[in-house]
Amino acid sequence: MSRVLRLVALGLLSAWSGLAGSAWAANVDARLAPIQSGLDYHSFANVEQFRVTHVELNLRVDFPHTVLFGAVALEIKRLDPSATELVLDTRDLDIRDVSERATDVLGATSKSETTWVSRPFHFQKADPILGSPLVIELPPSKRTTHLIKIEYVTSPGASALQWLTEQQNPDRNHPLMYTLSAPIGTRSWIPLQDTPRARLTYGAHIHTSSDVFAVMSAKFDPKAKRNGDYSFVMTDAIPPYLIALAVGDLQFKETGPRTGVYAERSLIAAAAKEFAGAEALLRAGEKIVGPYPWSRYDILVLPPSFPVGGMENPRLSFVSPTIITGDKSPPAVIAHAVAHSWPGDLVGIATWRDLWLSEGFAGYLQGRIVVEVCGERREAMDRVLGLQSLREDLATLKPEDQVLAIDLRDRDPGVAFNEVIHQKGRLFFVFLDAKFGRDRFDAFMREYFDQFAGKSVSTEQFLAYLKSNLLDRYPNIVGADEVMQWVMAPGLPANAVLQASNVFESVDEARDRWLGGALPAKKLDTRDWLTPQWRYFLDHMPNTLRGEQLADLDQAFGLTRSENALVTRSWLMLVIRNAYRPSIARLEEYLRTIGRSKLIAPLYQELMKTPAGATLARRVFALARPGYHAKTVAALEPIVNAAHEGQDDE
Repeated sequence: MSRVLRLVALGLLSAWSGLAGSAWAANVDARLAPIQSGLDYHSFANVEQFRVTHVELNLRVDFPHTVLFGAVALEIKRLDPSATELVLDTRDLDIRDVSERATDVLGATSKSETTWVSRPFHFQKADPILGSPLVIELPPSKRTTHLIKIEYVTSPGASALQWLTEQQNPDRNHPLMYTLSAPIGTRSWIPLQDTPRARLTYGAHIHTSSDVFAVMSAKFDPKAKRNGDYSFVMTDAIPPYLIALAVGDLQFKETGPRTGVYAERSLIAAAAKEFAGAEALLRAGEKIVGPYPWSRYDILVLPPSFPVGGMENPRLSFVSPTIITGDKSPPAVIAHAVAHSWPGDLVGIATWRDLWLSEGFAGYLQGRIVVEVCGERREAMDRVLGLQSLREDLATLKPEDQVLAIDLRDRDPGVAFNEVIHQKGRLFFVFLDAKFGRDRFDAFMREYFDQFAGKSVSTEQFLAYLKSNLLDRYPNIVGADEVMQWVMAPGLPANAVLQASNVFESVDEARDRWLGGALPAKKLDTRDWLTPQWRYFLDHMPNTLRGEQLADLDQAFGLTRSENALVTRSWLMLVIRNAYRPSIARLEEYLRTIGRSKLIAPLYQELMKTPAGATLARRVFALARPGYHAKTVAALEPIVNAAHEGQDDE
């Protein structure tokens, strides 16, 4: 049994006592400290003594100095009357002052006057992953609610803030800034309890120059005037990592009664056309799990440097323009973000170890939504490609990182964002659906989202609820040992429900006919192919192709000139493997302009396999690095540097 398996077993035994516990407990190494369920090992915050319930921001966006500055007011519940130190999470923040509203401290003040009393504060030792705990000293008090104001300035290198100048995009006439806080980046721009356990409401007053527009993951009038003064309110409690802000020359276009798109001028038309079906996705989700809980669903399309496909902030998903494909069906990323409106946003996770609950459940719902809107064949394509990606990750990950409830202690929780928690997690819920039947599982889902709405759930809480409300209610269908195997064991369980038919059979036939010389590329019938079919067609080509073969494909389908970033990525992999010179300039352009790690990291890895490729990769990386997000740089540096070091040693 692996180390993580032993640790997870220790944490889960209490929830599953009497079921499979004895079988797993026999091999537990008692010397290993068990994971404490619900304890966030990635936060310094003393949430058992104080709990932040509301955040009120008053910030100015300073583009010339690439900082935010101003103040945040934290409404705090005192859970432990004897506690005298409030501990918050921060990273690279310049704290200028800390004060507390004096009402009921120095005597009642008038309603029209607010008096603030300075409070002593200090930082404790910084951690390279977690940042610096901010300790605020509070006197003993019988008060149950406190209002703490912190004046501060962010760092130009704040991990959650990306600043893009006009020069970094020839189509941009104004600078742009956006946040990407998951998993633990909120502390780099707001001092608070940066743990998904501490759900909170928030309001914000954002000050900018009058020529840019600010948007947030909160209630806001998209038709508000551009006056440099914007107000937002989020009345439903959300985890801190879902507080999101973007500022730039953003336009808005309505796409439905509850949906719309924000983007820069050069992207707004294409984005509105691409995401016109968002309302249908909402209705599909509602049909499965009940009313949409966030009133509106808008989409912000960010520049190509955005490091992920999408971020499911409630009310306003942040997405990469690389998901704009021109297909007739909505992008899977948007279906996934809509699905997160229930798991992840409405029902959150207690810690980052529990991320599989959010991502796996959302992946399962994504599939159901795609079936409702686009049909089973389209969803089957996504399922096949997802399984392909999962198997690629399983081939490279250590066994202890192939479990769903992963041990992240002493590590950056960002390492958990891989295909195990997405695809293996999705397959776990597909397995439950198949075993118990659609009607029973849908009823379980609805009850679960109703029961835990507005709350944060740990792995153990979920498993206990699963046992009581599904396994025990319908006995002798799924055993506890089967569930434990999914959650605790590495790899993919043998009872996983996989795609039965080859939905890409016609694509395989077309590729085989072309490879065999039966048809030139221009004779292949690809008129109705969607992005998944093009990706599958190219990804399953032999590694070695002749120059004339690549030229035939390129001339027939315009692959070098394609504006579909997903298809282009698959094409450029063939370009690298075969040193196809006519597309090298396009490769360099792609790597310089695209910042989505999932698309460009495999290209860098492939380049590093040859001396010439490594030289090109290092040169392009040096040029592109200033425009990459910090997350992208962190993902690419080990690839480039490790290969470089290895060549130097030879």
